[in-house]
Amino acid sequence: MNKTIAIPLENGILCAHFGHCQTFAVVKVVNGEITDIKEHTPPEHVPGLYPRWVAQLGATDVIAGGMGQKAIDLFHEQNINVFIGAPMINPKEIVTSFIENKLELSANYCNHDENRSHGCSH
Repeated sequence: MNKTIAIPLENGILCAHFGHCQTFAVVKVVNGEITDIKEHTPPEHVPGLYPRWVAQLGATDVIAGGMGQKAIDLFHEQNINVFIGAPMINPKEIVTSFIENKLELSANYCNHDENRSHGCSH
């Protein structure tokens, strides 16, 4: 398995709110092993920009906490797989669990359904 996985971070762990992260960890996986982890500071958050920016980093996959459907669709347009509902832990633990098919993904807890209160601070 060769992948480049982008993970939004805040204070070194997965950020629950994708568009509000401080940095992105970009984790390279070659033959099922983590070969490199680098942090990148994203540009100013503008709706629709992060999927293109993450694609420029070579990402094949994004693992996040919560994300709205529009953002998911934009990542899919960039041929990037999206996995949401990941636990708020560090990127190495996330990717190790992902590689081993042990990453537990809960529901998308940042649903942007306008008809419900969802506790998302947007």
